[in-house]
Amino acid sequence: MSRQPFLYPHQMPDTRSQKPDLRETTVRQAFDADRYAAWQGFRLIRVTSETVVVEMTVRDHHLNFHGVLHGGALFSLADCAFSLASNAHGDTAMAIDTHLALTAPSRLGDTLAATAVEVTRGRTLATYRVDVVRNNGRTVALFTGTVFIQDQDVPPSRGDG
Repeated sequence: MSRQPFLYPHQMPDTRSQKPDLRETTVRQAFDADRYAAWQGFRLIRVTSETVVVEMTVRDHHLNFHGVLHGGALFSLADCAFSLASNAHGDTAMAIDTHLALTAPSRLGDTLAATAVEVTRGRTLATYRVDVVRNNGRTVALFTGTVFIQDQDVPPSRGDG
């Protein structure tokens, strides 16, 4: 039996239909409105029914005093993919817990792809996993995040009790 070669999420073929669906439109509009992501140089690469992929190339201003990618920049990339995926359903989803494990350094010129996948989704909570992979296939970070899903029928609290 011949086995298919393993593909990292960022290497998988784009399976989007020719006509953008509502999920993709929602994600692209949110990404286009994200000034921080633009300032960081993030690129929205792929939106499928199961994943959102955001990419960055490590530039000089992303480096820390050790000469490698700053952890905050890496967190921002993973968080961007997470926030887009968690809001792709059209509901307002807000992060309530996140975790990042750094597994390998990234250097100037490296291209990183953050692939967000929904793990669980209930009525009020959803959890996501984001794998951040360097262009040579090495995983550089694993991110998990949980969001609170705001009920669209209940107006947001104004904090006045």
